[in-house]
Amino acid sequence: MSAPIANVRVGVVGVGHLGKHHARLFQALAKSGAGCELVGVADPSEAARKVAEATYEVPAFADHHELLGKVDAVSVVVPTRLHREVASVFLEHGVDVLVEKPIARTVADGQALVDLARQHGRILQVGHVERFNPALRGIEEIGKSARYIESHRLAPFSFRSTDIGVVLDLMIHDLDLVLALVQSPIKSIDAFGGAVFTPAEDMASAIIKFENGAVAHLTANRVALKPLRRMRVFSREGYASLDFQTGQGMVVTKAPGWDFEQLDLDKLDRAQMGDLWKFVFDGLLRLKQLELNEGNPLQEELVAFLQCVRDRSRPLVTGEDGVAAVAAAERVLAAIASNRWQ
Repeated sequence: MSAPIANVRVGVVGVGHLGKHHARLFQALAKSGAGCELVGVADPSEAARKVAEATYEVPAFADHHELLGKVDAVSVVVPTRLHREVASVFLEHGVDVLVEKPIARTVADGQALVDLARQHGRILQVGHVERFNPALRGIEEIGKSARYIESHRLAPFSFRSTDIGVVLDLMIHDLDLVLALVQSPIKSIDAFGGAVFTPAEDMASAIIKFENGAVAHLTANRVALKPLRRMRVFSREGYASLDFQTGQGMVVTKAPGWDFEQLDLDKLDRAQMGDLWKFVFDGLLRLKQLELNEGNPLQEELVAFLQCVRDRSRPLVTGEDGVAAVAAAERVLAAIASNRWQ
């Protein structure tokens, strides 16, 4: 086993729209004494390299191979079609890798990365950043017994990630969240979707049934007028409503001793109840507003990755988790193909 690393030398491969935030946060963490140092970035774009060199005052290379020997860990933030190719280089050379979601375009490519990481004893974390969203901390108990999950993830067309469709681009977030919450094998998937602006699907809707009886209905759309990221989770214990975009949420659960069958509705004098809302939510149900505006999910993701690099612990989102999400996405895409638009 590798000796603990006190100060992790980190690099970022791809400093475009998302990668520049990885670089910025790594540098901020380094300045805050978080035990890391941003030692360089790589990007084939000369313009991106110039901005990175001026902004972060670190070397910027056209070829990511130039980072080898200089880094202990890297964030791979390149187009999805390049994930396997780029991440493999670092894993094979003993470098720990955080690869942005999805882990790869296919299950086969994702599994190849998992196998490489295991073979070389490397950390492989997948950038499913919503797992670090504080919203999830408020619904852990309900999530464990979820029976129905409804999710909407919409975004305006951005001209990014056009090498993949909306299932691997946006729905993959919620596929990963649902798999983490339900923790049961998928029984069946029915889905519908189609292309609007790109050759791949730009909108998709999927109904996923699990072996334990849970059902998830996921909708993703990358040609919407306004962004939207909402999820509702229902169980026998209550329900939760989360807005990942605004950081708002609430959880409604049954009060201790709740027994609806013992409640004699005919004997309730509604005229004497006063405020019905207070009667229900102070006496029968518990309403908890979630304070979700604290924290930065991407920063928390990077901090967790650095900790795994230092102590060789298991990531919150493993390579295996990334492969499971892509496997679910492939089943969604297969169902869409069987219901193809004419």
